[in-house]
Amino acid sequence: MVLSDSEESRVIEMAWEDRTPFEAIEDQFGLDEKALISFMRNKLKLGSFKLWRSRVTGRKTKHLKLRSPDIDRAYCSTQYKHR
Repeated sequence: MVLSDSEESRVIEMAWEDRTPFEAIEDQFGLDEKALISFMRNKLKLGSFKLWRSRVTGRKTKHLKLRSPDIDRAYCSTQYKHR
């Protein structure tokens, strides 16, 4: 799969977001968790990749099946506030 620069940027942004599950990235961009890890390994500097992996490993909000049913959105309520 070939992504545009803006799509690559959005995938990286979504991967770093705590509340965006891997399944949302797969639905939108076709990258399952394994493909996303490979993508991030290729796009980030080694230190940034290691930091990202340690951040998302075991994080319940990154997997829909592990999430609390109380979480019904993928972003902070003030993240996309319009004026």
